[in-house]
Amino acid sequence: MFDAIVIGSGMSGGIAAKELCERGLKVLIIERGRKLEHGSSYTDWMQPWDLPNAGSIPEEELAKDYPIQRQCYAVNSATKDLWVKDSQHPYESAEGKPFSWIRGYHLGGRSIMWGRQTYRFSEMDFSANARDGHGIDWPIRYADLAPWYDKVETFIGVSGAKEGLPQLPDGQFLPAMAMTDTEKLFKEAVEKSFPGRKVIQGRCAHLTEPQPHHIELGRNPCQYRSLCERGCSFGAYHSSLSSSLPAAERTGNLTIVTDAIAHSIITDPKTGKATGVRIIDQNTKEKRVYEARVIFLCASTIGTAQVLLNSRSDAHPRGLANGSDQVGRNLMDHVYGPTVAGVMNGPDTYHRGRRPNGIYIPRYRNLEADDTGYHRGYGYQGGVMREGWRPIADGEPGVGADLKNRVRHPGPWSVRLSGFGEMLPDPNNRVTLHATKTDEWGIPQLTIDCAHGENDKELGRRMLEDAKAMLIAAGATITGESGRLHPPGLGIHEMGTARMGRDPKTSVLNGFNQAHEVPNLFITDGAAMTSSGCQNPSLTYMAMSARAAYHASEFMKAGTI
Repeated sequence: MFDAIVIGSGMSGGIAAKELCERGLKVLIIERGRKLEHGSSYTDWMQPWDLPNAGSIPEEELAKDYPIQRQCYAVNSATKDLWVKDSQHPYESAEGKPFSWIRGYHLGGRSIMWGRQTYRFSEMDFSANARDGHGIDWPIRYADLAPWYDKVETFIGVSGAKEGLPQLPDGQFLPAMAMTDTEKLFKEAVEKSFPGRKVIQGRCAHLTEPQPHHIELGRNPCQYRSLCERGCSFGAYHSSLSSSLPAAERTGNLTIVTDAIAHSIITDPKTGKATGVRIIDQNTKEKRVYEARVIFLCASTIGTAQVLLNSRSDAHPRGLANGSDQVGRNLMDHVYGPTVAGVMNGPDTYHRGRRPNGIYIPRYRNLEADDTGYHRGYGYQGGVMREGWRPIADGEPGVGADLKNRVRHPGPWSVRLSGFGEMLPDPNNRVTLHATKTDEWGIPQLTIDCAHGENDKELGRRMLEDAKAMLIAAGATITGESGRLHPPGLGIHEMGTARMGRDPKTSVLNGFNQAHEVPNLFITDGAAMTSSGCQNPSLTYMAMSARAAYHASEFMKAGTI
């Protein structure tokens, strides 16, 4: 018997386990994937000549094993083992509604491969649903989460600069990664041409100046290699393997079981409380049960819905904690895809290293009221980088010294902006269990029925228009644009499916991420999100995880769960 079980070891599960362990609880992490070791399991040591097929995966292998995962920019021959084989983990999308479920099953989850952009939600985000009537009201506000944002940022290390923007609250920052010379020119031009817009350094979970507690965990400053999706042996960016799990382990209170697929959560029909987790060994298919006083479900938005829906019983015929019929519903991802690229005139300088970061343009639409003909808003990620010699050399004839001399100078300054918009919650966007199909472990497969609504599509159109206008204002020549919305899922920010709310009739969780119907069950991954904002959400998951762990331990002390 453990004090707590945490299902999932990624961004949310890692922080939940750390906080619970540091509060003296004996914690078991259940991870469905294989064990990874920080450092030795990574491929960041590979040089270009070490990469099989120069980094490419053969087309026949992509078509067979990675038809969905290949859509992610980070899938290549050095990283393919970090992503699931779609052939082994099938799911179905509703007809005409593709959903790109990008995932990795291993210790640390997607915290190994995440994009590391780290932004707070604001008071505007937590009150958005109440303001415009889309979705339901969050049961918390910014003030409830602010001290937990502080705690998580201090622990993981976030580089950035204070800007004083109410729609993007400042945090506890390490020194920001510097802009390139031409990014500074782009910033000046955009802010002059469009008052109210800001171009800032990306806020990212990379150590630019490690603090003593980072060094104690063996973490070192960023080396500016931009090989992050392979794992970082230096521990320069936050992941469960580099920071939260080692912090939990040094308490002596953590046990980790890998290769253990969570099948369902067991409840006591007399008390209504969760008592344990059924698992299936992914290698032997052996079935086991682990018991605990409290359970944190952090299996990722879609995985969490699957566990809840599969935890049916006489008391929970529609799945665990699903009296509201909201489990699996309100699936969201960010509106993602519209992108503009161009070239700019800039100084004859060159930046050093490969910065694993860029610039960010925070939301500037509908800040005070909806005055644009659509709801919510969007921001942009991008950068202005000088092209190296290779793009030039690839198109130049010749060999030897003559070719080298002709391509010795770097190429033009290349600018790129990609938009991320807020997708409105819709109960018809949902995850359900397939009626007849199961995976190889006998667990029902998932059917995902999710599509962009009209407001989402309008955001995409406006994102493209604004991006083009900003590039033109900065004097750029546009060389390419795409207004196509990527399928939901490809933003890799899936949210919803077990949302927080004030009313048990319309939500799954209360303001402490605690299930209304199962008092000792907490859900702190993306499933808990009531709405999506337009910022990268991982920091919010981690802050909710730390806050919920604190309250869960206090409830346990008080004997209320």
